[in-house]
Amino acid sequence: MKAWSRPDVPTLTPDPRRPRVHDTATGQLVEVGPPPGSDAQARLYVCGITPYDATHLGHANTYVAFDLLHRTWLDAGLDVHYTQNVTDVDDPLLERAEATGIDWVELAADQTQLFRTDMEALRVIPPRDYIGAVESIPLVVELIQRLVPSGLVYQVDDPEHPDWYFASSAAPGFGSVGNLDREAALAVFGERGGDPDRPGKRDALDCLVWRLARDGEPSWDSALGHGRPGWHIECTAIALEHLGEAFDVQGGGSDLVFPHHEMSAAEGTAATGQPFARAYVHGGMVGYDGEKMSKSKGNLVLVSKLRAAGVDPMAIRLVLLDHHYRSDWEYTDADLARATERLAAWRAIANNATAFPATETIQAIRDALRDDLDAPAALAAVDAWVAASAAVESDETDAVGDVLMTVDALLGVRV
Repeated sequence: MKAWSRPDVPTLTPDPRRPRVHDTATGQLVEVGPPPGSDAQARLYVCGITPYDATHLGHANTYVAFDLLHRTWLDAGLDVHYTQNVTDVDDPLLERAEATGIDWVELAADQTQLFRTDMEALRVIPPRDYIGAVESIPLVVELIQRLVPSGLVYQVDDPEHPDWYFASSAAPGFGSVGNLDREAALAVFGERGGDPDRPGKRDALDCLVWRLARDGEPSWDSALGHGRPGWHIECTAIALEHLGEAFDVQGGGSDLVFPHHEMSAAEGTAATGQPFARAYVHGGMVGYDGEKMSKSKGNLVLVSKLRAAGVDPMAIRLVLLDHHYRSDWEYTDADLARATERLAAWRAIANNATAFPATETIQAIRDALRDDLDAPAALAAVDAWVAASAAVESDETDAVGDVLMTVDALLGVRV
């Protein structure tokens, strides 16, 4: 599957320091990326969209957050291997297609293309591998077959639909990502696509890996029977194929911690005997009208609609950067007004012949991003430099270009 076009990213003199980010599994800030002196790539997997209604600000918040990590790794002089999936066959997509009378393939293609245009407008660096669930079915089947000898994959006792499941609760390390007790895990599992009450499972927390064909649903022939992949195993197979074992960061929104990332990690570890990822990093939820922004609630602020109304995509990006990636926050019109004013102030300085010296500001931006991707602190540093440049005379002729190039390279904001 084709990703979107890559924005021009200015090349700065590298700062070899690796960023520290919050690892959900340990609750600690951890340094991520290969160690200095290593020629290894920095490897990142971020869970992509289920393309039936893209792209709201909650989605954009996640992908801009991990774009900051991508850019900070590039600033450290690292080669970045970034992989992202598209869940282009799944129950929510099929349900939306049926409700709207649109063919599910057409709906997925249309919404995936809309997502691409939104990411281009927001200047998000694309993944090297942009992989759909449908095109990954052979990988999924191969991974499930690889797991069968472990005894952790089994078919439910159901003569009509003996679907294949992964014995999550029996898998080594299961529970170490979200650190939930069983009662909490069962509650969240049921809320987020799990089926704890499915008869025939060994354990209520076991997750579907291959759903055998039902009438009216898409399915594919395989050694496991005619069917389609489960959600978690899709990401496990794609990540292992393209990034390998123990890649640096598994990322996504905080609503993916459990069960999605928990299940993927358990499946990956069971298949390889190695950690699935070295760190699990999660962005906060974006609310609107008093609730988390979500497709099911319909309280969506869509990037495409903001753009169609004439909002500058760089102002949208600044709205997102003005909140720490791990925080939960609620979008209001005031966010956009503040971002629009900030962008105008930054652009007003762009044509100045001189400005306040740049060195400390550039260092502050780099320091902020290496400290758990603290974009609000980076924005504040730029604001202070803009204010200082407007208030004092200076003979620094290179400062404007140096700061704005850094803002472009590290924050992704083209002034």
